[in-house]
Amino acid sequence: MGVINLTPDSFSDGGAFRGASEAVEHGKRLARAGALALDVGGESTRPGADPVSEEVEAERVIPVVRRLVREECALISVDTSKPGVALESLRAGAHLINDVRGLRDPEMVRVCSEAGVPVVIMHMQGEPRTMQQAPAYEDVVAEVHAFLREASRNARESGIPDTIVDPGIGFGKRVEDNLALLRAVGELATGRNKVLVGASRKGLIASLAGQTPPDQRDPGSLAVHLHAAASGAALVRAHDVSGHVQALRVWERLHDA
Repeated sequence: MGVINLTPDSFSDGGAFRGASEAVEHGKRLARAGALALDVGGESTRPGADPVSEEVEAERVIPVVRRLVREECALISVDTSKPGVALESLRAGAHLINDVRGLRDPEMVRVCSEAGVPVVIMHMQGEPRTMQQAPAYEDVVAEVHAFLREASRNARESGIPDTIVDPGIGFGKRVEDNLALLRAVGELATGRNKVLVGASRKGLIASLAGQTPPDQRDPGSLAVHLHAAASGAALVRAHDVSGHVQALRVWERLHDA
């Protein structure tokens, strides 16, 4: 899953695209590099980020979604927690909704159910503005997995055809919480659960490997995502699609029976 950030303040590539045309061209490059899905987002959810209005988010996202759908280059996912933005995105042809707030809003459940589209359900403790101030768990793996399994079951019972669960690396978690969740990907990826892991360029990489700017964290991101794939994750969400595709192809050949 390739990342297309349409925000001026995303932690890695905020403000990289001056208009919809640049964002669409970037999406086409990611698809040519091997991305199966493109995740389009119009609101930063980095730690400390302030929310934006539904109108602003929609103005950023919808024109890009509409044009990417016409290109038919990949599945189009929209990274939003606003039911109104999700509805407009689906009307524009989006195939998937990626909700970092884990379908906590019943209206989001209704929108996705009526549209008959799958949803990525992510776990986040707190809100982006405050989530990293004092995250705390008694048993992070048990708590996050229980939330995701229940949310996924409730979504399917509400008519959503399929779900992908995301443990939410970096979203209200300490370094040790993130590591525990990554080590438990295989435990989560059982039964009907398809797992997405998104650690690309996050602060976790800098904490583990040394403080570096976000755009220099691709090697560490790749290491985390290879581990996730080897553990059973169905998708990884990445900025550096070409590097990930190359590494995953080599890894797959090395492990061919």
